[in-house]
Amino acid sequence: MSRPFARLRRQSLLSAALFLGLQGAVHAQATAASAVFLDPKQPINARIKDLISKLTLEEKADQMMYNSKAIERLGIPAYNWWNEALHGVGRAGAATVFPQAIGLGATFDDDLAKRVATAISDEARASYNAAVAKGYRQQYSGLTFWTPNINIFRDPRWGRGQETYGEDPTLTGRMGVAFVQGLQGDDPQHLKTAACAKHFAVHSGPERLRHEFNAVATPQDLQETYLPAFHKLVDAKVEAVMCAYNATNGEPCCANTYLLQDVLRKQWGFKGHIVSDCWALVDFYQGHKVVKTPAEAAALALDRGVNLNCGSVYPSLPEAVKKGLTTEAKMDSSLAVLLRTKFKLGLLDPKGSSPYDKLGPEVINSTEHRALAREAAQKSIVLLKNNGVLPLRNDLPKYFVCGPNAANLDALLGNYYGVNPEMKTILEGLVGGVQPGSQMQYRQGAMLDRPNANTIDWVSATARTVDATFVVLGITGLLEGEEGESIASPTFGDRLDYNLPKNQIDFLKKLRENNKQPLIAIITGGSPMNLAEVHELADAVVLAWYPGQEGGNAVADVVFGKVSPSGKLPITFPKSLDQLPAYEDYHMAGRTYRYLAAEPMYPFGYGLSYAKFTYPSVKLASRRVAKNKPVDVTATVTNTGKTEGEEVVQLYVTHAAKKGTQTPLYSLKNFRRVKLAPGASTTVNFTLTPDMLALVNDKGQSVAASGPVTVWVGGSLPSARSVTLGASPAASAVLTIK
Repeated sequence: MSRPFARLRRQSLLSAALFLGLQGAVHAQATAASAVFLDPKQPINARIKDLISKLTLEEKADQMMYNSKAIERLGIPAYNWWNEALHGVGRAGAATVFPQAIGLGATFDDDLAKRVATAISDEARASYNAAVAKGYRQQYSGLTFWTPNINIFRDPRWGRGQETYGEDPTLTGRMGVAFVQGLQGDDPQHLKTAACAKHFAVHSGPERLRHEFNAVATPQDLQETYLPAFHKLVDAKVEAVMCAYNATNGEPCCANTYLLQDVLRKQWGFKGHIVSDCWALVDFYQGHKVVKTPAEAAALALDRGVNLNCGSVYPSLPEAVKKGLTTEAKMDSSLAVLLRTKFKLGLLDPKGSSPYDKLGPEVINSTEHRALAREAAQKSIVLLKNNGVLPLRNDLPKYFVCGPNAANLDALLGNYYGVNPEMKTILEGLVGGVQPGSQMQYRQGAMLDRPNANTIDWVSATARTVDATFVVLGITGLLEGEEGESIASPTFGDRLDYNLPKNQIDFLKKLRENNKQPLIAIITGGSPMNLAEVHELADAVVLAWYPGQEGGNAVADVVFGKVSPSGKLPITFPKSLDQLPAYEDYHMAGRTYRYLAAEPMYPFGYGLSYAKFTYPSVKLASRRVAKNKPVDVTATVTNTGKTEGEEVVQLYVTHAAKKGTQTPLYSLKNFRRVKLAPGASTTVNFTLTPDMLALVNDKGQSVAASGPVTVWVGGSLPSARSVTLGASPAASAVLTIK
């Protein structure tokens, strides 16, 4: 064949291909233009029905995958459902980084949680809008966020406990609801983003065994501890629920009839979609071994109600249908639930159809969001000890900063984090907090988790020559977190050793030796740890958690007295792990402030202030009420100190224990933040509803309270240990229920 003829033939073939492609594109555009599912004016049900009718069996299966591909013939773009926003838009580029969830829990401020989540969803929409405009449809750039984590932080060994709001169901439920409201917005016709309550349910380690572990929970523990927060989020119309890796009471959570069908769908009436944790369906045959093949796993998950598969199993749904393991009709019903979320988000609507399409990049890391991150970090900081050295003057002649986490960015982040071009380490915050003319020196001085290879000590001598030393100790996400992320953890992210690394304690001892100058310990981390020696050696102990991008500024604001510390512990710090049951034991007896009889190191709800709050009285509207009747509670709070401050007023109840029953020692029922000037008082009103006063019996049934109930109002858990550590005594009154 001659070259000219060959060239002519290639041109003809190319022209034909272009013609056919153009013809196909025109056909696709015509199909799209006439499609009911692409018309935002049509009812959602009609759009869902129309779209499903146009899909092949294989396309339906793919649309139920987290990384669903584009269907070009229908004008449907690719979409990746896996996106993160635990404490800021995660893994997606520049974003405001707020305090880690456990730190937000320490604020006991659900209004703040909603404002934080609103800022996050603003930035999420702005990032999404920008990505789509460039044609980018990647993982972590979408609008479906797999957060919040509302599991109960029942054991300090769990490395992912930092992702939660703590150990208490009431606090977790309140903070979780507020976060969902902020993420999802308040437009009646459009979701701003879609939130997800995870991990359903009874999930809190061991991290390494999660793909095969069976968590055994009693009916009482389920209804009293593990399920209430999920119920509250479902009532708040959370869009998604993620089922956990582990099994609960013998069935994998993503195939658990009781959890997914009886409780979530039937009892609670959940209408949103259920998503598997990532590759949890693979665990059906590799870990839990309840089936043998991916097709069987796909059919089982579909039958139990999983609408969306993060993993690799749902591509086997067509095979499962062909083998008679499930039906296409079941796939259609399940896909319809999932598509509803897509339509509510406007993912298939023309640009401009949603009010959130207008959000642009100017909101990302804006001045307002940075200020909010700083406020959240300030309110999260818990002052554990203060012998009077704080607040510290910021114009002393010489300061010294040291410790492995002083200049460590990881100490700000925790896990599931975003990134930011203006992160403020604790060192940077402290440097910015002192007045010109004052000196501030820095040396790291110690490694994070191992002895110094070079034993020459230039640090402890310096600490004896300055006016105050800040030593920044603790842990980071390298030592605690998810199984594959904590690369310095020999126990796959869990913290089976409760102590701080020994080299850190040795370093602190050297700093204290022959040193009478103020020594302020600043601790980072996302879980309880043994701080007994730190408490003994340091003049003040400041728990900063993983405080986010403004962490350094917030720490400086607190230690130099720009704001008074107001954070409270959302989790008990035991004195040692010997005080707790085995990690694998999911019974609540002996766990958390509600059932720990031993004296802890730091109690739940505890945190000091520069102000001095007292509780002179608590009054009940009636000291005797009938069963199933509410009672109003009024408490007076007075700031008898010399500094303005915010206080978290906490309401607890204690029921008289009955022999043979599991009765909480205390139960948090409500809380409220108040701000008081020196000498000022305020009255705080609560209502104890019958639900709050009821007890859960061993069968998991709610039973109306009877007999005496002690009602406590104070600024910490109403225990002797709180008072010993410096908290004001709580006021109390006894309610008799007839």
